Amino acid sequence: MRVRAKVAPAGLLALAGCTAAGGVVASSPARSAPASSPARSAGRVPYSLYTHCGIGFARIGGHWYQASPPLSDGSGNPPDGWGNPYQQGTIQVISRTEATFRDGAGHQVRFVLRPGITTSPQICA
Repeated sequence: MRVRAKVAPAGLLALAGCTAAGGVVASSPARSAPASSPARSAGRVPYSLYTHCGIGFARIGGHWYQASPPLSDGSGNPPDGWGNPYQQGTIQVISRTEATFRDGAGHQVRFVLRPGITTSPQICA
């Protein structure tokens, strides 16, 4: 399984997309990196979360997850205090349907699996 991310450290990487043309895999400014299956990941691993359109979706181990709840400044940007276009942190897959992003600034976002989504579900300018 392959995952696209801005930074390609070993382990699980993911990316929440901003455009739908071909999905995040094809449309985001990213390079490919091998990744483990979300169900097999244990512990926290480095993670580069794409935040440019707000925090809405993440692609983890080839599957789309949705932030619960999604976060933005109300104008399609990340909330104050978040990096743009990326926020560096860690991801921990909790179960086959849940993952948690955390960073050094104290941000924490829960992501829930969205089965059946095959292209980027988030579109912004």
